[in-house]
Amino acid sequence: MFSPSRDETRRFFFDTWAKHHRGETLSGMEKLALEIIGLHPEYHALLDAPERHLDRDYVPESGDINPFLHLSLHLAVEEQLSIDQPPGIRALYQRLLQKTGSEHDAKHAVLECLGETIWQAQRLQTAPDPKIYLECLEKKAG
Repeated sequence: MFSPSRDETRRFFFDTWAKHHRGETLSGMEKLALEIIGLHPEYHALLDAPERHLDRDYVPESGDINPFLHLSLHLAVEEQLSIDQPPGIRALYQRLLQKTGSEHDAKHAVLECLGETIWQAQRLQTAPDPKIYLECLEKKAG
């Protein structure tokens, strides 16, 4: 399992954005990351200034949203949907898509559940529980 450091993850997004602006060829994962970055214009200026943002801490208590975590969760959701893992996530996503009428809004609902599941696992010092994840999605899908 690939487990990049905070800096490696951030550099991946900075490098993808820079390669895009230079017109360089992107890998498959970079293409997917660029699509996700494209959906988040609020992060473009940040990605244009890696020297200012590589080491920045994002503290939820201060109301900060970590853009790198957000983009990374998007990548994780894309992977999960592509392989239907945990089993049933793709069907629940389709229900969310019907409910919201927007791919991005439906994926953000999935992101919220994934984030909650990860938070619970960290709090309990356990592995993420797919049952909790799918139950959250079921509630959101109605």
